Amino acid sequence: MTRMPEPGADHGVPDNRRWTLGEIPWIDSAERIPRARVIIDNDFIGDPDDLFQLVHHLLSPSVEIPLIVSSHVHAGEVWDPSDHQAEHGAWVVRDVFARMGVVQDDRIMAGAERALADASTPIDTPAARAIIAEALLDDPRPLYYCAGGGLTDLASAYLLEPDIADRITLVWIGGSEHEGIGILPPGAARSEYNLTIDTVAAQVLFGDSPVQIWQVPRPTYRQALVSMAELRVAVRPVGPVGAYLYEEIRAVGVMLAEEGSNAGETYALGDQPLVLLTALQSVFEPDPASSDYVTLPTPHIDDEGLYVARDDGRPMRVYTSVDNRLTFDDFQAKLSELAAWQESP
Repeated sequence: MTRMPEPGADHGVPDNRRWTLGEIPWIDSAERIPRARVIIDNDFIGDPDDLFQLVHHLLSPSVEIPLIVSSHVHAGEVWDPSDHQAEHGAWVVRDVFARMGVVQDDRIMAGAERALADASTPIDTPAARAIIAEALLDDPRPLYYCAGGGLTDLASAYLLEPDIADRITLVWIGGSEHEGIGILPPGAARSEYNLTIDTVAAQVLFGDSPVQIWQVPRPTYRQALVSMAELRVAVRPVGPVGAYLYEEIRAVGVMLAEEGSNAGETYALGDQPLVLLTALQSVFEPDPASSDYVTLPTPHIDDEGLYVARDDGRPMRVYTSVDNRLTFDDFQAKLSELAAWQESP
């Protein structure tokens, strides 16, 4: 679990080693011209794989990040049983900013604290309004909505302002196995975790909305495995941020051990494909060229969180494999660059 930080801690980063989003002062200015915009939406109080995704996206010069939305998980969940999951997740994001030396935290917003009650009633929050404002900007660059948890806030924004639908691409870590694509993991529920955080929100976005969807379903995001040995050798020693990320993963293993479970020696950093598919696109004809997908008609989703096939559904991408070599090598390299800059005189 992501451990609750102490609000306001600055972690001792010197003033001359602090920076603003998009600046990335350790690389040449010609290399930090973003060609796409990314709204990050994740349940930062939950599984700490989202911390890796957040740090990785913040260190990626090809994307501009105008907004980070902290979203809720299931009500009463072990990660955070409170009624303030989104707010607590925003605390986590601000703490990560402080550890990285990022001083610009006005782009961090807490989203809704509960799931949608029905498919026609949005939850009107400042986060939903900020999503709408960004989507309606006159900006020719693509806008990706990178969601690593539930879909409450994007669904609310769409219900409040349907015109955003054709101005945004949802890149989502979530959803169960499609027929013929992937195998249900042993002992897993048929309905997938992120989808069931807000099944109604998924129904809204997968239904008759024209929102373009790139989906990384459960059998694909489970491929994003790293070993604990890799994290000990390639992440833990790489500056204070690397040590923090490693300790957050290790804490999950400790928690499971206390509950009588054995975490083994790997961890799925399942939110990392959000970076791969948006920031690490090919130089010519930009696209996630090193990952594979199939195009399917977008299905309906039933009340159990399962797909209902429809031949007239708009086309959606379903990623079947992701380039973990590029993802993790790039992450480790960028983390090393940050650490080297922060440790320089």
